[in-house]
Amino acid sequence: MKSFFTLIFIAASTVLFSQNENYNISIISQDLIENSNAVVRLKQKDVIISSRKAMTVSTKSVVTVLNDKGLRHMDASEYFNNSSKIKSIEAVILNREGTEIKKLKRRDFKEVSISEGSIITDNKLVYLDYIPTIYPFTIVFESVVETSNTAFIPSWYPSESTNVGVEMASVTINYLPELGFKYKELNFDSGVKIIKKETANSITFSATAIPPYKYEDYSPSYQNFFPHVLFGLTAFNLEGVEGVASDWKSFGSWMHESLLKNTTELPLETQNKIKQLVGIEKDPLKITKIIYQYVQDKTRYISIQLGIGGWKPMLAKDVDRLGYGDCKALTNYTRSLLQIVGVPSYYTVIYGGSEIRSLQDDFVSMQGNHVILGVPVEGKIQWLECTSQVTPFGFQGDFTDNRLALMIKPEGGEIIRTHEFIAEKNSQISSGNFAIDNAGTLKGSVTINSRGIQYDSKFGNEEKSAEERTKFYKNYFWHINNLNLEKINFTNDKENVEFQEAISLQAANYATISGGRMMFSINAFNPLRAVPQRYRTRNNPFEVDRGFADYDEITIQLPSDYAVEAKPDPFEIKNKFGHYKTEYILTADHTLQYKRTYQLNAGLYEKDEYDTFRKFIESIGKMDNAKIVLIKKP
Repeated sequence: MKSFFTLIFIAASTVLFSQNENYNISIISQDLIENSNAVVRLKQKDVIISSRKAMTVSTKSVVTVLNDKGLRHMDASEYFNNSSKIKSIEAVILNREGTEIKKLKRRDFKEVSISEGSIITDNKLVYLDYIPTIYPFTIVFESVVETSNTAFIPSWYPSESTNVGVEMASVTINYLPELGFKYKELNFDSGVKIIKKETANSITFSATAIPPYKYEDYSPSYQNFFPHVLFGLTAFNLEGVEGVASDWKSFGSWMHESLLKNTTELPLETQNKIKQLVGIEKDPLKITKIIYQYVQDKTRYISIQLGIGGWKPMLAKDVDRLGYGDCKALTNYTRSLLQIVGVPSYYTVIYGGSEIRSLQDDFVSMQGNHVILGVPVEGKIQWLECTSQVTPFGFQGDFTDNRLALMIKPEGGEIIRTHEFIAEKNSQISSGNFAIDNAGTLKGSVTINSRGIQYDSKFGNEEKSAEERTKFYKNYFWHINNLNLEKINFTNDKENVEFQEAISLQAANYATISGGRMMFSINAFNPLRAVPQRYRTRNNPFEVDRGFADYDEITIQLPSDYAVEAKPDPFEIKNKFGHYKTEYILTADHTLQYKRTYQLNAGLYEKDEYDTFRKFIESIGKMDNAKIVLIKKP
């Protein structure tokens, strides 16, 4: 069988390196060039899995770079480490006619270690740092990488980015059937024609003539609508450790036994310290809070990606001694401390990132890039972000919220969803006042209370310098010219997870005065920032990944020398996308009470609904910019 795969590899390599294609730029279809920064002429990947511990990945990539924005799509790099070796790597630069102007060998590529700052890893990157003298140009890149890790088979995206056209993309996987090869097709209904060819021990996917995806406002994450294929093995190797991924239960058992077992031992001194710290407390929730605070005070985060250490947590006793660790180590350390005082908790693998990305629950394989801790208390999971010294107990921000994760229990793995913040819980409540004097100067103050994901986006301001805070609020009040921030105070209520900002400010010439009239925007503190772009033809679905709810109540003192000539009427709109309402209450003492509610609902929507959605937001933008007109008293 090994000889058979060697013959396949030689044949594939012969084809790969002997092709003499015409890469003249003039023959590229205009459909692929329009709205593109680069055009992929060919992206061919051949993967040979010759054993549980041996995989070869051969790549040929031909990319025509049209402008400086297309440089990042050259795709001329490879990673390697102690388990992966680059057997060959080279590139050729062609001019617009497709004539060779430069040949680059391994010595012409740069090599850097990924280790820097808070990252310790044995991963290295070989990349081509090519600076063109003229556009367009074409780069032909070829590489062969061998690895003993078969836990991760490269996924296939026929189109990998927006604003890139694709002439031809293909992937071929040759495998041993007894390893349990599997694959999952995603988003194949996107309109891209993909051809699949399958035999008893190989599979090929290919696609041609893919026009560039043009970025559109509110487009979902590319994983959610770009067509792609995931690949995996039931029997695989990870840094010398053999694994099995037949179902999540057995896969979780393998992780528990192979990666987590015998990692929780702690020194007797630490055990006694924790028991004394907890004392006579019996409430599991209160105990967990004590332990979480202990971990936050004692440790700091540092990323470690050395061999199996990239997947297996370092020993709890080493974290205890050193005072640092990565997400795996700190999560496992917290789990070990809770174990001492009899509180069960579970190591949980997840995709971390501001874009919501779930594990594919119907495709059992090594997935995820982050680890958190789940603590079941009174029928509810308390999720702990063990890498942070400042995140409140049990709070999940936009790095790990509302996604499927794999909880590792001694009896096996379980797919579970993390906490979802509904729109009403992602709230911002603003109350304040401002006065407009006879010269049109605004002077006022506002208190803003934020919860949920809105808390997550604000509480970091507490740690910023005075200069950074000023910059943040200059941007926050982007619509106010001549802004002068007089005072900024914060209150971070970690117990209730609420962040309060108290801001005093003023701005000369906020109101416009002309011909005996004064005019200014009523919503001075929280207007809509932007209306989604209009598209003649919307190509992509659209998504509001997280909803929110803003409530504003502002008292406005009008100048004594002016009377109200015109003000907006109350307004309300409500539909599947959200709810918006404004009220304007004028009293006899030159006071205007302004009330505003704006709730936007999360959801994934069809492209045909985009125009209705845009008009909904547009109507909010118009009302947020509504002005009051005053006239000078005689």
